[in-house]
Amino acid sequence: MHTSDLGQIALLIAFPIALFGAAASVVGARRAVPSLVESGRRSVLAVAALVLIAAIMLLAAFAGHDFGVRYVAEQSSREMPMRLILAAFYGGQAGSLLYWLLVLCVLAVLALRSRHAHPALIPYVAATLLVVEAFFLLVLAFVASPFERLPFVPANGRGLHPLLYDDGMLIHPPVLLAGIVSATIPFAFAIAALASGRLGNEWVLAARRWVLGGWAVLGSGLLLGGWWAYHVLGWGGYWGWDPVENVALLPWLTATALLHSLAVQERRGLLKVWNFSLVIATFALSIFGTFVVRSGVISSVHSFAQSAIGPYFFVFLGLVLVASLALLFVRLPRLSSSATVETVYSREATFLANNWLLIGIAFATFWGTIFPLISEAVRNVRVAVGTPFFNQVNGPLLLGLLVLMGIGPLVPWRGAGRATVWRNFRLPLLGGVVAAIAAGLITAQMQSWLATAAFGVVGFVIVGVVQECWRATRGQQRAARSSLPAALLTVLGRHRRRYGGYLVHLSIAGLAVGVIGSTFFNLERQVTLQPGETVTIGRYVLTYRGIATVPGPGVRTVTAVLGATTPDGRPLAEMATVRRFYDSWEAQPATQVAIHTVFPWLDDLYVVLAGWDEPQSATMTAGQFALPTGEPLAATFHIFVNPLVAVLWLSWPVFLAGALLSWWPEATAPALATASRRLPAPAWLLSRRSGYP
Repeated sequence: MHTSDLGQIALLIAFPIALFGAAASVVGARRAVPSLVESGRRSVLAVAALVLIAAIMLLAAFAGHDFGVRYVAEQSSREMPMRLILAAFYGGQAGSLLYWLLVLCVLAVLALRSRHAHPALIPYVAATLLVVEAFFLLVLAFVASPFERLPFVPANGRGLHPLLYDDGMLIHPPVLLAGIVSATIPFAFAIAALASGRLGNEWVLAARRWVLGGWAVLGSGLLLGGWWAYHVLGWGGYWGWDPVENVALLPWLTATALLHSLAVQERRGLLKVWNFSLVIATFALSIFGTFVVRSGVISSVHSFAQSAIGPYFFVFLGLVLVASLALLFVRLPRLSSSATVETVYSREATFLANNWLLIGIAFATFWGTIFPLISEAVRNVRVAVGTPFFNQVNGPLLLGLLVLMGIGPLVPWRGAGRATVWRNFRLPLLGGVVAAIAAGLITAQMQSWLATAAFGVVGFVIVGVVQECWRATRGQQRAARSSLPAALLTVLGRHRRRYGGYLVHLSIAGLAVGVIGSTFFNLERQVTLQPGETVTIGRYVLTYRGIATVPGPGVRTVTAVLGATTPDGRPLAEMATVRRFYDSWEAQPATQVAIHTVFPWLDDLYVVLAGWDEPQSATMTAGQFALPTGEPLAATFHIFVNPLVAVLWLSWPVFLAGALLSWWPEATAPALATASRRLPAPAWLLSRRSGYP
């Protein structure tokens, strides 16, 4: 028996256990049978253990070069470094689905740790999670198994697609997939609330940190994907509104709306139906994205080939929507609220407007993504929807969202008088005007009114956040008579959610600066040069040094070198741009872009080798690349100057810091337990209590 057979057996055993556990959890909760509820919980643990065994078996097959397994032969080769061989685990369709399931199992085990804090919800949470796990086990065990064996054992595998031969493969796919999977946990708590009839804030308290954590991980995955596309694909950008990029963005947009509206429900008891709808939409969009990537129905550089699993996902998505919306419809009479939004000068009104803009962006993105399919179905003509559509539709909406992001911290809950509002807005508005004028003068392009306005909005957001933090810090300093840093730390510690949110706002403002700069002020040229010739682009002069080939095991590398200087001759960098041709993928070379960030301007010099005369061979001496001498060889380069992209990448650690600060619990375990006790639960479930995880 092969190790791969053990993995397949583990998946086959896990499938009926998941079905049994889901049924036991529901029946146990309905009929008050604690032993059945416990069986459901243990089923979650058993499925997680079996899926972990399957994952270990697949990793062992990769590490041992077991090319008798079809998936291993398709995704790896002996020439690949071990880190990429192990990353090939999620490099293809079946393995990525197994990774999806593995992450869900781990999250399910962690979610059930709160069973004593939320005893009435957990049986339904377990049932929901087990149903989702059962679906993925069905696909993996019977439709698209990663353990399928070939009738013969090839001597070597094909290896990963050349675009995946990059260390970004180690972080972007697993982080992005984990973020998408995490939408399942809040969905399970929402379904549990609807099924149990506990429609107050208990499920909100249980799910909020799961929403925030998953949102932060998914946002990080999207940023990492942009960074990877920027330095690997060689087209000069980081976001192209590709269909697969879009379907990963959609659940992040709805989760962003959900985070804001959950705060409104906690504070004011509003938006209950809206929050349930957003949770359902976020999970449904995560399944929709998985369907799009793995069905092959939409052409994308990121998607897998058309396969048999597409219909399964489509049916599952339909069942999820029908069942969850039917449950929501049944509970509608109990979800009304007597509270209202009292004035537009209030934070809840701002959050509501924020939600509508986010949903507008999500709808425009969704429509632009699926329109080619609808067009083909109705008119038998597939109409391409490109970047201009998304920029023209979503650009103004995103700018409006940025404005609301600046307004939110400046208005209180329940509203305030106009005098108070004006006092809060004076300095941020002045900061926005100054930022707009400064941006126009620095770029010498005041005629680009949209870019000038966008920089002004960014200034408004940043000054507003700084003003709020300064006021709170100065107030704390005066009250405690402490130093300014100590007062700031006290404020951050006491109000983590608020100031964590402000840090996230600052990171989004930084991201906007990078997007505005690289969109409105980038330069682009394509030139063919002989060795020694130069080209000037913007503030920079590039001199072509030469080109050479370095052969290697299973790969041929073509490297061209350029020297970058300022117009007065001050050297900046030696830039080597590379194309690699792998023996098993000769028709699809991989690009290594030469990127150099120039300080203090924060311009990215971005050079791609687009074409060349066939170069001579070169050698590596003491780790240094040596260009050969001989016949001069021309090469064609695609050159970009992308201003402020570095600010976009630097915004990521600020984003993470803000998300972590907001995620860190403010309330103590006893306080949360007290809040939970205010909501009556069946006596048979209240055997003991422990803290919130």
